[in-house]
Amino acid sequence: MIALSLAEIAEIVGGQSYDIPDPAVLVTGPVVIDSRQVEPGALFAAFAGENVDGHDYARRAMDAGAAAVLATRPVGVPAIVVDDVQSALGALARAVVGRLGTKVVALTGSAGKTSTKDLIAQVLQRKAPTVWTPGSLNNEIGLPLTALRATQDTEHLVLEMGARGIGHIRYLTELTPPSIGLVLNVGSAHIGEFGGREQIAQAKGELVEALPPAEQGGVAVLNADDPLVRAMEKRTHARVILFGEADEAHVRAENVRLTGSGQPSFRLHTPTGCSDVTLRLYGEHHVSNALAAAAVAHELGMSVDEIATALSEAGTLSRWRMEVTERPDGVTIVNDAYNANPESMRAALRALAAMGKAAQAKGGRTWAVLGQMAELGDEALAEHDAVGRLAVRLNVSKLVAVGGREASWLQLGAYNEGSWGEESVHVSDAQAAIDLLRSELRPGDVVLVKASRSVGLERVAQALLDTSTEGEVAGR
Repeated sequence: MIALSLAEIAEIVGGQSYDIPDPAVLVTGPVVIDSRQVEPGALFAAFAGENVDGHDYARRAMDAGAAAVLATRPVGVPAIVVDDVQSALGALARAVVGRLGTKVVALTGSAGKTSTKDLIAQVLQRKAPTVWTPGSLNNEIGLPLTALRATQDTEHLVLEMGARGIGHIRYLTELTPPSIGLVLNVGSAHIGEFGGREQIAQAKGELVEALPPAEQGGVAVLNADDPLVRAMEKRTHARVILFGEADEAHVRAENVRLTGSGQPSFRLHTPTGCSDVTLRLYGEHHVSNALAAAAVAHELGMSVDEIATALSEAGTLSRWRMEVTERPDGVTIVNDAYNANPESMRAALRALAAMGKAAQAKGGRTWAVLGQMAELGDEALAEHDAVGRLAVRLNVSKLVAVGGREASWLQLGAYNEGSWGEESVHVSDAQAAIDLLRSELRPGDVVLVKASRSVGLERVAQALLDTSTEGEVAGR
């Protein structure tokens, strides 16, 4: 964060100082909400959670070198006391970003946000110092924490914005007003909470509504292949740039194909030229993510060759997203267990099928270890059934459906599509899946593990990898 005195911070957040002997003391480190992450000069924001109250760790934070604590009550150490810590963090982020004049790039979408954000960050970092959202910290707390990591040297601030309802993204854009806004897609993620795709589109479109007009540098980057995203062009006064495989896209891909290992390769077209790209990531769905990143980078002045090189060398920065590891015995584990929705589940299955072609030629098999896709509301039965059927149509060798009712719908869909006997099986929990896989995996097999975050299927991938002492994580 840029250096600010405790007096300045108190004024920005409208707080009162307690037990601060010298208001001129500077906060020079990061703003953190975990006392274990405190560095010298940090500001520790104390949140009161359901199980842990950060105020109880104020002394520990100060002992670790924090300059002060942001709190809702006096804590016996130097503190700035406010009515609401979350609102104070937002106000501080708004003030810091306003002082810096950093180019803010914000992105949202139903699927692929984190992977695309990681691509944009790696590409832009080659041009100038860039700060980006770590992992999926894309909410009312994570976003200001990310923004407050920016310094005087930061030229690009890349922020992932999530939403679980109307107004959420509008609020985030007020904290860190973007000049470039990217909308990836409108899918089924959280459709049960939103009430329908139209409502999801309404929420995601708040990003382009927040952009400055074209004459003030506002740019909306929209997916030309998604009708609900394309329609957002009417909701913004910013200049519109389209990406995708459609002919009218300003940034598009041609000759898309997959390598033998399932990594996409394509010809990248931009308004200023063309260049070839072969990604280190797995699955054809990453082509759209790469095009989105390319469109942003092109708007920020990078040449097509620079963009193509950066994309071809970029890897995964966030864990459990198509994280590919080959064990010494030749079994490949694809850990995509961070989250799941119908769109990302279909994309992962297609990636597994592509990766499995080489394996099957050598006698290996493909395994899809799948669990519940949460928050689908009335569409849950149909969507789980459809994913089970797709696994059969893609000739996935083995489907292991893990968990309760929704997992049984996955297995039933596969059965009704023509998978019976031992080709698909329903097991009760992660441990049952681990036991099954440990007894049946053989060299050359490729195993995809995927479900919504609440299911915790990353335990399956980790347990399978724990059987080896080595393993090179591909795509990093």
